[in-house]
Amino acid sequence: MEPPPECRQETPALTEAAAEFLSLIGGGGGYRVRQERDGSWGLEPGKRQGAQPGLRGPEELERCLFAETLEVVAAGGQPRDQAGGQWWVAAWWAPYEREGEPVRSCLLVQAGSRGRHDSVAGSSTLKAYVTPQLETLEQEEQECPELRAHPVERRTHMVSHQHGMTVTKTLREGEEKPQCWSFSYSRAELRGLLLEGASLLLLRVLACRRAVPPGLVFPAIDTEGHLCTSSYRALGIQRQAVGSAEAEVFVIERAMHTGTGVSTVWHSSFLPSGRLARLVQVGCPMLVLLQDESVLGETAEWGTPCPAFLLPGGVEPRPPFPKQPLDWEEDIQLCSWFLDRKEDLQASHAAYVRQHPELRALLADFLQALLLQQPCDPVSFAAKFFARQQHPGTPFASAGAASPPPHHRPANRE
Repeated sequence: MEPPPECRQETPALTEAAAEFLSLIGGGGGYRVRQERDGSWGLEPGKRQGAQPGLRGPEELERCLFAETLEVVAAGGQPRDQAGGQWWVAAWWAPYEREGEPVRSCLLVQAGSRGRHDSVAGSSTLKAYVTPQLETLEQEEQECPELRAHPVERRTHMVSHQHGMTVTKTLREGEEKPQCWSFSYSRAELRGLLLEGASLLLLRVLACRRAVPPGLVFPAIDTEGHLCTSSYRALGIQRQAVGSAEAEVFVIERAMHTGTGVSTVWHSSFLPSGRLARLVQVGCPMLVLLQDESVLGETAEWGTPCPAFLLPGGVEPRPPFPKQPLDWEEDIQLCSWFLDRKEDLQASHAAYVRQHPELRALLADFLQALLLQQPCDPVSFAAKFFARQQHPGTPFASAGAASPPPHHRPANRE
């Protein structure tokens, strides 16, 4: 099926700088840049002449394979209780299997966020299989605004094939039947395509290099499935707060340019180790912040420590161990675990009581004695009462024996 008319626009072009970058990160010179007849730039297999030995793709990508979690907070003067949550991303090597094809080793990128804004909870997830050349084999994005009266789930699935890429969008509102539609793009339209999962890896590579080549522009597909372009440029070195410390960060601007002329811009601040310190979407009332100061001591390159990070007054920060908020009632998975565990415990407790019928007689005896004597110190009374029950053969009052005689008058008797 062809893309809908609103998705059709002039095919985004891969710039020379972007094609050159992909040839360098593509795995040690396995690709070279070529110029097409229409003037655009592309890649083809082959040994690239003059490749820089310090820019070997696999080694750069290995430094980008880690997991990180940041906090979502209100931006600017917004009230702190109006927004909150967590944002996380992780990347590692993983096998990619597709029916009828051999298993491929690629990079699995997973990201997600969960938070609350203006008393509305929501979550989003991303899962992408990416080759070392930053080509996306398959990607799925899911967004779930948790509206109690009208829950919504949006899902976008993209999968590449020999003819190009197929995009499938699914929308489910409340209990209604999901609406689903799909369309495809040809391989010629997607030369050098960089999707969201690959973009997260690209940003980490640029952060570790602490440099962005000028004119770095890739074809992309936005959240609606439309063809667009994604550009990257360096904003320089800045100093920003990380928890109670201050750190030197490298800031990269990423912009998504749609065919309608509307652009979405993000500013990402990275530590020398490649970890994200701050993520801001321009115009958004929320931002993502790193609060864990313990990552400030990680190395930027193998054996090379990061620059020193000091608190005001020159004091080195102590590794914090903050307590993470756990709103389990709003987390579907944690709530499910709680309910399952609750049912298991109830069944276990009921079975134990059935296996020991003497428990009812013992508790009845104790409550009878307690209410009759009404001691001032119920704890001491309970200790003495149950100490007498330890002797074997001691009958229970409820089984026919008399209750223990009172040792004193009830405290409340007049």
